[in-house]
Amino acid sequence: MRAMILEAVGSPLCAIERPDPVPGAGQLMLRTEACAVCRTDLHVCDGDLADPKLPLVPGHEIVGIVEAVGAGVPSSRVGQRVGVPWLGHTCGSCSFCRNGEENLCDQPQFTGYTRDGGFATHVVADADYAFALDSQADPIALAPLLCAGLIGWRSLKKAGNGHRIGLYGFGAAAHIVAQICCWQGREVYAFSRAGDDAAQRFALSLGAVWAGSSDEPPPVMLDAAIIFAPVGELVPAALKAVRKGGRIVCGGIHMSDLPAMPYALIWGERSVVSVANLTRRDAEEFFPVASEAGVRTHTTVYPLLEANRALDDLRAGRLIGAAVLTP
Repeated sequence: MRAMILEAVGSPLCAIERPDPVPGAGQLMLRTEACAVCRTDLHVCDGDLADPKLPLVPGHEIVGIVEAVGAGVPSSRVGQRVGVPWLGHTCGSCSFCRNGEENLCDQPQFTGYTRDGGFATHVVADADYAFALDSQADPIALAPLLCAGLIGWRSLKKAGNGHRIGLYGFGAAAHIVAQICCWQGREVYAFSRAGDDAAQRFALSLGAVWAGSSDEPPPVMLDAAIIFAPVGELVPAALKAVRKGGRIVCGGIHMSDLPAMPYALIWGERSVVSVANLTRRDAEEFFPVASEAGVRTHTTVYPLLEANRALDDLRAGRLIGAAVLTP
């Protein structure tokens, strides 16, 4: 197999050849068709997330075909197209797992962070965390759904049923969430970094009723807002934009520190919540919704060996939609 590996935090990925991985009990091995590049991959490679497994194959938005299974996994899964997300394993026995909150498991494993991920031609995954996908769909289009889509969906659920939804940071996740919101009949207000006219035009093309800079107020008060950009300074800005009783959802695994802010911003029963990881239930809900809503992902494709260029383009804000690696 070929893989791009992170040998030291802050260093470029290196191309290597190694034997194909062998699935253990309860696991399967798949041939990667596509792996989207997530901002969390940047956080891992740049050291914003502590203690990654090193050396590490990043990548956690994986689409592939099952080529082998380990003990306890039905042989019928061979040949199946599956998707592998960020949450790769849970203990099943801690209080969170027992209470249906496996996303908060005390002993989790994360794809492309604590175990090898999809910046490779082959990858091993837990069979229970490999979701069956449409065998007729485009694997490149499916890949961003495995994190940008799933985390976006969980964030939208946390935001509640409000009609006017703000999306701060109009990248891979927001462009999927926007389509679902429009399909649901909601109004989308899109915020991008100042001067990013391309992202604002992109948001309007997907049905947003307004698009502007994150440092300006929307034309109306919002019912809720989701912050996908890893920028803590956006929290008080979003609080100013939501009505009384509104909710701010922080959708990233990493965010810069929140600044000091007056209590008046949160008074009026406004709330700020975070989203952590995902559950298998989220996937069961999301993929049918994405299909029914006709979600179309917008992608830029890079060969596997150009993973560093994809990461650089994401880091510099040069992407519209999502980057996807193909082997």
